[in-house]
Amino acid sequence: MSLNIRNACIIAHVDHGKTTLVDHLLRQSGTFQAHQASTDRVMDSGDLERERGITILSKNTSIMVGDTKVNIVDTPGHADFGGEVERIMGMVDGALLLVDAAEGPLPQTRFVLQKALAKGHKIILVINKVDRPECSDGTRIHEVVNAAFDLFLELGANEDQCDFPIVYAAARHGWCTTNFDDIKPLLAKEKTGTLEPLFKLMVDVIPPPKVSEKKEFQMLVSNLSYSEYVGRLTIGKVTSGSVKKNQKLFRQGVHPVTGAPTTESFTVTQVFTYVGLKQTEVPELFAGDIGVIAGNETVEIGDTISSSNDVEPLPRIIVEKPTLAMLFSVSTSPLSGQEGEAIQSRKLRERLLKEVRHNVALRFEDVETSDQFRILGRGELQFAILIEQMRREGFEFMVGKPLVLYRYAEDGSRLEPFEKAVLDLPEEFSSDVTRIFQERKGTLVKYETMPHQENIGKQRVRLEFDIPARGLLGIRSRYLTATRGEGLFSSYLIDYFPHKGEITHRLCGALISDRTGSSIEYALLTLEERGMLFIKPGVKVYEGMIIGENAKENDMNVNPCKEKKLTNIRSAHTEVLVTLAGIRDMSLERCLEWIDEDEWIEVTPENVRMRKKVLPLNLRSVKREDRIK
Repeated sequence: MSLNIRNACIIAHVDHGKTTLVDHLLRQSGTFQAHQASTDRVMDSGDLERERGITILSKNTSIMVGDTKVNIVDTPGHADFGGEVERIMGMVDGALLLVDAAEGPLPQTRFVLQKALAKGHKIILVINKVDRPECSDGTRIHEVVNAAFDLFLELGANEDQCDFPIVYAAARHGWCTTNFDDIKPLLAKEKTGTLEPLFKLMVDVIPPPKVSEKKEFQMLVSNLSYSEYVGRLTIGKVTSGSVKKNQKLFRQGVHPVTGAPTTESFTVTQVFTYVGLKQTEVPELFAGDIGVIAGNETVEIGDTISSSNDVEPLPRIIVEKPTLAMLFSVSTSPLSGQEGEAIQSRKLRERLLKEVRHNVALRFEDVETSDQFRILGRGELQFAILIEQMRREGFEFMVGKPLVLYRYAEDGSRLEPFEKAVLDLPEEFSSDVTRIFQERKGTLVKYETMPHQENIGKQRVRLEFDIPARGLLGIRSRYLTATRGEGLFSSYLIDYFPHKGEITHRLCGALISDRTGSSIEYALLTLEERGMLFIKPGVKVYEGMIIGENAKENDMNVNPCKEKKLTNIRSAHTEVLVTLAGIRDMSLERCLEWIDEDEWIEVTPENVRMRKKVLPLNLRSVKREDRIK
C-alpha cells in the first residue's frame, strides 16, 4: 500500500519569515481546531530558538491538503547549523525557497538551496514580505525574482529546476498569490486572500516520494529524539516496504571507534507518524512517509534500519568537514562548584559525546590532557549554542578560543578556509566597515546600492567580502559598533585557499586581578583610566581573573580589591559622589570574540567569566609577544 504523500522542506535566510509561514500553514490547513490555542512560532520550540529568533534544530510537522498528506521540515537558516540541513535533504523531495521581497537571496539561502538542487529537488519560489514599504511600486520584487533566477543558474540548477513557480506572499497576514497584479488589491484589502495557492502548488509541483520496489523495509536515520516512556526514537523517511509494531528489524551502522560495519537486531516497540505537530501512534508505517520507530537504544544518525541484514545499507549522510575547533575543559577555577555542578572529566566527555551523536556537523576528539576535549564545528554561533545549552543544564566548565582548522596542499603549503561575508548596512558607515574587513585580509568583491525610498530612512548598501575564516573571529561586535547596530551580517564557507599571513586578533591587553577577594568601587574607579572594565563592584574575583580590557597592548596585573584608607581628617570637597563611567557587559558571544589563545572562558549557570590559563602572576608574562606564540 502506498499513501498520497508529499515531503517538503522550507529554505530561507534568518528572519525572512519561514517559521511565521509554517504557523499560518498549520492554521489554515485545519491542524489547529477552533477551540485549540496556538502560539506564534510553534516550530521554534526551544528556549534558545525563541530568545534568539532563529531556527537551530530541524523539526517535522504535517498538514492535510485534501486527501494528500504534506510532511514539512523546518530547516535552520544559519550556515553554522548546516549539519541539520544536510541530513534532512534526503528526507524530502522538494522545497519552498522563501526570499524576503526587499533583501533578496542572502548567504544562508544560497547555502541550503545548493544542497537542495544537488539532490535534484523541485523548488517553489516564495517571495515573502511583499507588504514592505520598499516594495510598494513592485520594482524591487521583480529585481529579487531575477536575482533568484541568477542564483539558480550560478548553483548549476537543471532546466526543469530553473522553471520554478513563483508565489508572492505576506506570511504574517496569512495570504499569498501567484498573480503579481493581485498584490496591490490584497494589500489595500480590496481582495481577501489565503495560502490556498501555495497548498495547491505543493501538491502539484512537488513530486511524490521516490520509493524502491523492494519488499524489504528500509529507512535511513536522519534524526533522533527521546521519549521518557519508550526511550530513543528513530526518525527518517521510509524508502521501501513497511513496518509494524513488534516486527523484528536490523540496525546497520558503523563501530564508533574503528568505523567497521556493525549489525544488530531489535524489536519495534512502537511506530509513529506526524499528524500536525504531534507524533501519533499508527499500526503501520508505509514507504514514502516520514515516521518514527521506537525499540533501539543504540541507533545513530546515518544508520540504516532494515527488515533483513542481507540488504545493502543506504549511503550514510555526508556532512561537510568542520572549519573551527574549540577546547572544552573541566573547570579549574578557585570558584569552581560554588555556582553550579563542577563536573568531572568523565561526565564532561559523556555530555560532549551525546551532543556529537545528535549533531552530525560536530566532531569529538580526545587531546593529550585527560581533562580537556576538542570539539570540531562550523562556526562561533554553533559553539555558543552548545555552551549555552550545557550552562542551562547546570554544568560548570571552561572553553578556549575557537581556532581555525588548516589543510595542506600537495606541495606542503598551508591552506585556510575562506568565507563569503555579506553585509547590509547604511551607506554612511561603508568606508569604516571596509577598513575593518580589509585589516582582517578581506577582499571587497561586490558593492551594491539597495533600493531606497524617502519614507524608509537611510540609503543602504550591500558589500561582499572574501575573507579568511579566522579574520571573522571577533569581527561581529566591531562591525555592529561601526554601524551603530544597524548592520546585518552573514557568511558562508567558499573553499580553502593559500594562507594570507598574520592577522591581529586583538590590539589591547587585559586587566587581570592580582589577588582573591571582592571588587571594591573605590579600586575600580582608580582603574578606569587604564581601560574598559568588565565587572561591577561587589563581584568575587581571584588571581588570574580578567576584569577588563587594557588600553595598551600588554596585559596589566591590578588590584580591584583596594579599599580607601580612612583618616579622621575631612575636607569639604572630598565627599563628592563619584561613580563608575561605564562597564562593558560581556556576553558569551562577546567573550568568544574577545579572548586570546592563552585565556579561558569560565562558564557557570550564573556567570560567564574570563581568566588566564596560568593563574599565578609570577608564572606568566604580560608581554603579548611572550604569551601569544
